[in-house]
Amino acid sequence: MGKLEQPGVSAKTAAEDAERRGASVHVLDGSDLISKRTALDGIAAVLSFPEWAGRNLDALYDCLTDLSWLPEGEHVLIWSGAQNLAEHDPKAYAKINTVLQDAASNTICGRGFASVLTRD
Repeated sequence: MGKLEQPGVSAKTAAEDAERRGASVHVLDGSDLISKRTALDGIAAVLSFPEWAGRNLDALYDCLTDLSWLPEGEHVLIWSGAQNLAEHDPKAYAKINTVLQDAASNTICGRGFASVLTRD
């Protein structure tokens, strides 16, 4: 598990690979995610974050390392079009990537987390 930037891999292929190993797949369409706020909201939506979860980097990390509201097992966030955020807000992109990577290394509650960032 972990965070993988796979610009040459399609979101469909990444999803198929994750499903083949038994993971739950959560696909995030990044075509309109051009700010830190929209990216955090998008991640929260596809992973069904609880209503009480904040929309900042600390809350993102806390939720990704917990995921206790989701079924046990591995959960893979596939963020298609992630480069849109990188182009519009490189600092936010870098910070969110750091959180994705850190969270993948520190999961709890019997729920693993990984992310795959693709161009499509």
